[in-house]
Order: sequence, then structure tokens, then C-alpha cells
Amino acid sequence: MPEALWISFAFTLGLIVKAVGLPPLVGYLAAGFALSGLATVTPLAVENTDVLDHLAHLGVLLLLFTVGLKLKLRSILSPEVIGGGLLHFTISCSLFTPGIYLLLDTDWSTSLLLAIALSFSSTVLAAKVLESKRELRAFHGRVAIGILIMQDLIALVVMSIAAGKTPSIWALGVFLLPLLRPLLYRLLDASGHDELLVLLGLLLALVLGGLGFEAVGLSSELGALVFGAMLANHPRAVELSKSLWSVKEMFLVGFFLQIGIGGLPDQQALIFAVAVALLLPLKGGLFFFLLLAFRLRARSGFLTSLSLANYSEFGLIVASVALPEWLVPLAIAVSLSFVISAPINRVAHTLYERYSGALSRFQADRHHPDEQPISLGDTRILVMGMGRTGSAAYDRLMDSEPRIMGLDSDPAKAHMHLKAGRNVVFADGEDTTFWEALHMPRVEAVVLAMSDIESKIIAARMLRNRGFDGFIIAHTMFADEAEKIKEAGANEAYLTMNETGVALASHIDDYLQADATTGGTRG
Repeated sequence: MPEALWISFAFTLGLIVKAVGLPPLVGYLAAGFALSGLATVTPLAVENTDVLDHLAHLGVLLLLFTVGLKLKLRSILSPEVIGGGLLHFTISCSLFTPGIYLLLDTDWSTSLLLAIALSFSSTVLAAKVLESKRELRAFHGRVAIGILIMQDLIALVVMSIAAGKTPSIWALGVFLLPLLRPLLYRLLDASGHDELLVLLGLLLALVLGGLGFEAVGLSSELGALVFGAMLANHPRAVELSKSLWSVKEMFLVGFFLQIGIGGLPDQQALIFAVAVALLLPLKGGLFFFLLLAFRLRARSGFLTSLSLANYSEFGLIVASVALPEWLVPLAIAVSLSFVISAPINRVAHTLYERYSGALSRFQADRHHPDEQPISLGDTRILVMGMGRTGSAAYDRLMDSEPRIMGLDSDPAKAHMHLKAGRNVVFADGEDTTFWEALHMPRVEAVVLAMSDIESKIIAARMLRNRGFDGFIIAHTMFADEAEKIKEAGANEAYLTMNETGVALASHIDDYLQADATTGGTRG
């Protein structure tokens, strides 16, 4: 079975590139092209198989389903997402089409379809990068995913027109899907926490979403995304997403391998791929200035544009339907954009910190409502990150100190806490401009409860850099991360599992002491 050998090869190269600080997906892409190269000089037979094609398709569906689980529709239906996405598509096609027509000597129809394919950004790459940094629900992550969804919808329309197919009359039933939400919620509640939860995710993403949408003439990718989004407001949506993590990652290896195994390019294809790769800064720059026009801060515009500065796997799908002769050059261009974009996105926050002075000069004086600077007033205790740990800390501290405030980088989560009676506002602790504008005259202690290590390190360093001399405490899962947080300025960084064990032991101790006081008469 050749797929077993290919996956082993992908694992090896993925491990190698991870060791040098690159995302494993770069190794999976390299493995595909290396296998294609080996096939030209050895008897090794390398070609795309039905098994690999199926694995790749399942991986994309599961990825889009988990993206949908993290989406709030009210955050997608915003001016910067709709306006920014449509304007970028229009301007890109207007510039690419005549350029391709003049330089490649193609007809206008081919030029337009190539321009459309190159105008899209990769949902797979952006979602994986944002997910790995736990930024899907941050402001810039939601804007990036919203724009990608707009592009994917445009791609689906283009594919339908190019293929000469139209959805069946039964496709109108999609508008009735919200009526199924109560049933889906009950199924999710009844599925428990083990294998039934995973099977429910597979059922919704692959069967109801994938096959169901295909049966009525719609895209299976759109179906997976829609069914995920229908569960996004359920309290257990995050748990469902985590339960599908390993299955999704395994299948996505097939997607990245498939790109490389498609075949080695000729010289003309390589020249085309390198030429369009050189245009990536223009693509990202256009996103940056369009988003600033919608009053986003320079930091959010920069991080969003970096996420979108690549070419899309949907471009390959469009090409497979309308331009099969251009599939290999586009595949190389997409792959090359992945290789360039992935490592740059990995250091996106560091790049912004370095060039924030120059970039911030372009932002408008009036900012987006989600990004207004805040004052903490008479707050004495600040909790940064209002997930499970931050919320528990907030509720415990609220008993002894009412002058407490929580911050979270997800506006929807901040709003949820406000409705629950907690004093929580939106703020992104990794945003240098947030720290520059923050007024915190009476804060004496800060709890760092954000989900990832980089956020805690940046927040601790920023607090100390702006002269805060109060108490900073954080939690983390690993001892080496605890040392990094303390080096950045925190007074203490506790290991989460150790503290959980101490808390459990203290409950036993309290029980035994109470039992001794009553003379062992407790039943």
C-alpha cells in the first residue's frame, strides 16, 4: 500500500522542519514534491490515488467544520469583512486580468479565471496557522476567517458557473437548516465526552454537511462549514472541536501530500510560480490598506493581511474545473506561497513589534469600535484571559475584592461575561498599541490566564516596561514555560496540574479536619 510509505515520508520531513522552527505542513508539502522527484529517477511509483484523494478531502471538510465551530455569524457580517473581502477580490481581478493577458498571451476568459484563482487566500493554511496560535477567535483571526469565507463563497459560485451546473431545487432546503439547531444541540448534549462525540462530529461534517450538500448540488466544503457554524454557540462546541483534532490532522496530511504528488513542474510553470509569489507582498499590502480604511488598527490590519498573503487551495479546485492545463503551475504557486507564508506568520507578532512605529502612522485617528483603548478606572485586580481558569480566578477574587476587571481578546466572550454579571471588556494583550493607550492608575495585581505562552510573556513584559510594579501571577502547563513567564516579569508562574493536585488535597484535608472535629460521626 503506497499510502503508508508516503505518510511515513511525510512524518519524517514534518519532524525535520519542525526541528528548525517551521510548521510541519511545510514538511508535508516538501514530502509530496520529493516523492514526485524520486519517481523520475527511481522505479518508485508515485501518483495520486483514490485513497489519498479521499483522505485529503475528508481533512479539508473536518478543518472547515472545526472552523465553523469557532465562528459567530454576527462577527462575520461586519463592514470590514464584507467590504474588505469584496473590494480586495474586485481590485485583485482588475489588476491581475490585464497583466496575465499581456504577459502570458492568453485569451481574456483564461486571464480572468487565472486572476480569480490567484485572488483567493488559503482557508486551510490561515485556519491552521491561526489555530496553532489560538487566535481564531481573536479580533484579527475572526476578520481573516470572515474574509476567507467570503472568498470561498465566491469560489463556489465561480466553480458552479464554470462547470455549467446549477444547484437542484432541493438546495433551497438549506435555508431551513436553522430549524434543526435544537435537535443538533440535543444530540451534542447526549453524546457524552468519548467516542460518540467524535462520531457525531464526523456525522455532521462528512455525512450531513459533506454528502448532504453535494446531493443537492452544493459544495461539500460549504456544508461542513455551515454545520459547524450551527453549533458554534453551544457551550460544548470547543470540546467537540478538540475531540476531532487528531482525526483532522491525520487527514490533512493527505491534503498537503496530494499537492506535491501532483507532479514536478516544467521551467515555464516554475517561472510563473516564482513570478506570482513575488506579488504576495502586494496582495498582503492591499489587504492591509483596505482594512485600515475600515478603521482597523495597524496591528489588526497587519496580522490579518499576513494571514491572507498566500494563494488558495480553492484556486486549484477552480482550475481543476475550468483550467486543467494550468493546474500544475497554480499548484506550485500555491505551494510556494505556503512555504513563504507559514514561517512569516509564525513570527507575525514579533514583526509587528519591530515595525509598529512605521505601520501605525497609516492608521486613522478614529478606530473600530472593537478596538477602542480603555481605562481601568479604580480597578485593583486585573484578570487577563477569561476562559475557564480566568473565570474561576475572577469569581474567587470577586468575593474579597469587588474592584476587579477581566479582559479577553474575543469580543463575543467578553459580551457573554458581561451578560453573566462580570466586569469584562474586550482587549488584546498582544497589541502594543493597547498597552500604549491603557490607563491603569490603581491596579495592584494582574492574573495572566490567557491560553498561550506568547500572550503571557508579552503581557508580563509590557506591564513591566510601562512601569507597573505590582504583583503579576500566571499559570502554565510546563516548567520551562513558567521560567520564561517569570523572566518576562511575572512574580510567580504556577504549574496548572500541580495546583490542581494541591487543591484536591486541600479538600481532603478540610474533610478530615471536619470529621475529627465531629468525632468521626459523619456518615
